[in-house]
Amino acid sequence: MSTSRRAVLEMLRDQPEPTTLAALVKLSGLHQNTVREHLKALVAHGFVRRERALPQGRGRPAWLYETTGPVGQAGNEYAALASVLATSLAETSTDPARAGTDAGTSWGRQLTRDRGMVAASEAAAREGVLALLDDLGFAPESGAEDPREVRLTRCPLLEAAHRQQDVVCGVHLGIVRGAYAELGHDADGAELEPFAEPGACQLTLPTVTDPTPA
Repeated sequence: MSTSRRAVLEMLRDQPEPTTLAALVKLSGLHQNTVREHLKALVAHGFVRRERALPQGRGRPAWLYETTGPVGQAGNEYAALASVLATSLAETSTDPARAGTDAGTSWGRQLTRDRGMVAASEAAAREGVLALLDDLGFAPESGAEDPREVRLTRCPLLEAAHRQQDVVCGVHLGIVRGAYAELGHDADGAELEPFAEPGACQLTLPTVTDPTPA
């Protein structure tokens, strides 16, 4: 199996729900025809199955893809709730992105409390937030030159983010801000750029003025 084909398979394994070709193209940065050929081969070899999505409006429903083996646990803790939340907020809120961020902030606080997280310093808060994101399935990678810049190399809610990007990405940013707040540290400067590069979103964390974790 080629490296890019294996990468497409791993992206599907990370998803808590069946995913469309369009969403995989957006995350991977590969050409649509390339992803389509990879999916075709993965289906043919039994690694992936596909089924039609439910009809929505005119046109033929899209194909949905999922792996045939055991689904990874990354993101399962919040995946179902976030999917329902995204759809509901997108349909009912006058400002879905703001509503998503507010909901995510409350959620981030709760996740932090549930884990009994504490942080006596800004540096410890940063490490705690990164550990939380890793636990939720984002596979964060800190920048070598600027530790504030973090690549989120997986999206546990790729299909939902593709459909309702403002809401879902708002929830994810809110989780970061809520975690910082619950840890007693300022989240000013925390920002998220969805799909900033092929295969990753760009998260900017607050500046650390006390570099030694405690």
